[in-house]
Amino acid sequence: MPRLRRILLAALVVLLVVGAGLYGGLAWYGERVKDPSFFEEDIQAFEAETDLPEQPVLFVGSSSIRLWSSLEQDMAPLPVVNRGFGGSQMFHLVHFAERIVAPLQPRAVVVYAGDNDLDASTGKNAEVVLQDYQAFVASVRRLLPTAPIYYLSIKPSRLRWDRWPEMSRANELISDWTRGDSQLHFIDIGPALLGQDGTPRKDVFLFDGLHLNEVGYAGWTKIVRPRLLADLRPLAR
Repeated sequence: MPRLRRILLAALVVLLVVGAGLYGGLAWYGERVKDPSFFEEDIQAFEAETDLPEQPVLFVGSSSIRLWSSLEQDMAPLPVVNRGFGGSQMFHLVHFAERIVAPLQPRAVVVYAGDNDLDASTGKNAEVVLQDYQAFVASVRRLLPTAPIYYLSIKPSRLRWDRWPEMSRANELISDWTRGDSQLHFIDIGPALLGQDGTPRKDVFLFDGLHLNEVGYAGWTKIVRPRLLADLRPLAR
């Protein structure tokens, strides 16, 4: 019995140490990510890329864009460039807008951000997401005055379902704001991820309940691709 107690005590100590390490790591990340230049290395990696298509459709945003590995095939024949960097929030896109957008001179910009902004740990609300998106649009407009900008709605997910009311409110604010400008567009990708009961489907997410699997991206493709093809017919080569 004393031996068993020692084993259990040792296991408890290990769990406490691991838990403290994870908590410390999350706390460190939560503070560091507040720096708008936090993703500098990601941007430098983008800038080092060569052999990129001319006048592409630029997809920019957080990990839901970065992990879209089939994006090029899914959007064909439209040429696309993926500029997703995982963990980013809308204000990071604003900070790096010139370096992400200007070198590519894209025909259009597709944005997915706001999901991480409204994680419970940030303390942000829907109004902040709208304001930061407006700042991003203003940045893009200075570089590309006539390029259309498409906002993909913040997705409902299993991991952040408790945050869905605020995320839904952000979607509504952005959707309402875009109606005042013919070059701004709102694409609701939520229906691809919700079941008949109105909650997130189990079969469209990876194990973390946040990021999409192939089924989830196929659902996005069915919504996004026809819209882009209708608006942006492929350029003759």
